[in-house]
Parts: sequence; structure tokens; C-alpha cells
Amino acid sequence: MHWTTRCATVFAVLSLFVAAKADPPALRLLTVSGQGEVKAVPDMASLSAGVTTTATTAKDALAANSRAMNAVFDTLKRLGVADKDMQTSNFSVYPQYQECKPNVTCPRHIVGYQVSNTVNVTVDLGKAGAVLDALVSSGSNQIGGVAFSIRDPKPLLAEARAAAVKDAIDRAETYAKAAGVTLGPIQSIGEGEAEAPRPMYKTMAMLAPAAGAPPPPVAAGEQTVSASVTITWILQ
Repeated sequence: MHWTTRCATVFAVLSLFVAAKADPPALRLLTVSGQGEVKAVPDMASLSAGVTTTATTAKDALAANSRAMNAVFDTLKRLGVADKDMQTSNFSVYPQYQECKPNVTCPRHIVGYQVSNTVNVTVDLGKAGAVLDALVSSGSNQIGGVAFSIRDPKPLLAEARAAAVKDAIDRAETYAKAAGVTLGPIQSIGEGEAEAPRPMYKTMAMLAPAAGAPPPPVAAGEQTVSASVTITWILQ
């Protein structure tokens, strides 16, 4: 074979090899995010209650506080509140000092002690009013905030995720139709941030009933469970 012919043949083979190794055409992609929300009425309430006592000695203040808190715990148990749903959140003993008249210097003497004991309680929402009434009647003189929550948010999160996927598909179909293209197979799906319902806190200062008064009404409203998703399609 002539040398020139051999060179041309080798060049042609190399050209075919390079062509075979070339990158495939870039895919045309469409990436869309979707959001989903589900609203539900809370079914749980968490509140804090406690007792503050004072006495001239720490021993007496502590003893009085222990008697009062035992009465609070007994009341909660009679209402069917389980031990796992009661948790001490604060316990403190503070000295109380002699008060001085304005602009008058006086010795810093301890004149007594204050003991505070607070417990967090979680109950079914329907029991919240009765629990508040019973706590005050049993001697609790500190009522904190109330938080509303949903016992099992997983089914609601599943609904929110499904709604997020549907929202992404609806958006993608709208964009594809407007651009004159067709959605192909899904290349990837990525979950964004999913948010379970956060406890909604409300002050209980005005809800704490006087002894003997009817249980206070408790309005829980609604809570929102949300999810987001990002989906990428290959365009055809």
C-alpha cells in the first residue's frame, strides 16, 4: 500500500476513535420545587405549674413546699396523668434579705427563705381546663405558659410531602407547556426541609382560675405541617 494511502487510513481510523470518545449531547433539564401544607387541630397541651413558699428558715420553707407539691402530684395522678408526662423543670432555694428604706444603709441580714418548685405536665387537650382547675385547687400558685402540639405528626407529614410532590408536578407541567417542551422521565427527587408543628405557647396568667371557679376554656386553634421537594425532569 502506498505510504500516503496508509496515512490517510490511519487518520480516518483515529478520527472515528475520537468521534466515538466524544461526550454525548448535554441533557435538557427542568428543575422545579414544590411545597405542601396540611393543617390540623392540636390534641395535646403542655403546661407548667408549681408552688412557691416562704419561711424564716430554709428547712421550714422546704417542708412547706414539699407538702404543697406532693398535693399537686397527687392531684395530677388522680386525674390520670402518667408519671412519664410529669417532669420537674425548676427547683430553687433563695435567701430573702432585709429590705432597707430608700437612701438608708442597713445591714444585709437574711430574714427568710423562698423555695420554688415547678413541674411541666403534658395532657390530652380535652383535660387541660380540668387539670388547671385541679392544680390551683390543690395549692399551685404558679401557672406558666401552655403549649399546644400534635401527638403523632407523621401521617400529617406524609400528606404534606405528597402535596409538595403534586405541587412540583403541576408547576413543571405548566412551565413545559408554556415553553413548548415535553416532560420526560424524572432524573432526581430531593426532599427539602419538612417542618413538624411547633408547640404554640400561650400565657396562662389569665387562664388560671380562682379556687372553686369553673375550669377555664382553652382554645388550641390549628397548627401547620409543611414539606418541600425539588424534582428534576429530562426534557424531550
